[in-house]
Amino acid sequence: MSLNAHGVSWHAGAGPVVDGVTLDVEPGQTLGLLGPNGSGKSSLLRLLAGVRRTSSGVVRLDERPLSAWPSRTLARRLATMGQHAQTDVDVTVADVVALGRVPHQGAWRPTSAADRAAVDAACAAAGIGHLRGRTWRTLSGGEQQRTQLARALAQEPTELLLDEPTNHLDISHQLELLALVRALPVTTVVALHDLNLAAQFCDSVAVLVEGRLRAHGPTTSVLTEALIAEVYDVRSVVGHDPATGRPWVRFLPPG
Repeated sequence: MSLNAHGVSWHAGAGPVVDGVTLDVEPGQTLGLLGPNGSGKSSLLRLLAGVRRTSSGVVRLDERPLSAWPSRTLARRLATMGQHAQTDVDVTVADVVALGRVPHQGAWRPTSAADRAAVDAACAAAGIGHLRGRTWRTLSGGEQQRTQLARALAQEPTELLLDEPTNHLDISHQLELLALVRALPVTTVVALHDLNLAAQFCDSVAVLVEGRLRAHGPTTSVLTEALIAEVYDVRSVVGHDPATGRPWVRFLPPG
């Protein structure tokens, strides 16, 4: 088992934001985290990444609690990409992507040929090679998203945790980014709000409602008209692509 959570909760204020979630992420697969706004997707991702401590329960990587892993080893294994990243420093795109190599470098070790090759490969994969000399603050939202993905890829992780990576991207770049992520030889957990993107690119999905796990399983069996009506309060028609067997969702007007 690559990454799993057992009875994981996190409290903020009077109540739980994540409430008793048990979740297995199969090695090499892409798991989509779905749910309405405020359902706990981003908070669960932070718990899975070890960025936030659980109030109860445990997150394990290869059957070992995250707390049992050396911090540098964990930083090499787990790469994250959040929704927002801002800086007042005039760093270039190449500088940002190179941050992904920090877990692989010692305190005084100069940049190596392997570091440069990883940065080059990550920029090429994310389609930002032509942006390397640009400063962060001159980038569009979509360009910043792809730069953050390149930083995560430069880390050469085995597990990749992405929080709404398609925000600010036009349709073609949404499809390109998720196709790239799905093709990577890594285990991926990705929070998404678009059900059709999840249906097209995720092997399995976990649906959160008010911090609790409502459903978890193969995309084809979880994304049903009944579940969408219950969780999102909308009517829909769910069909399946005859070529791929993957589901698609068409939303119906109210009434």
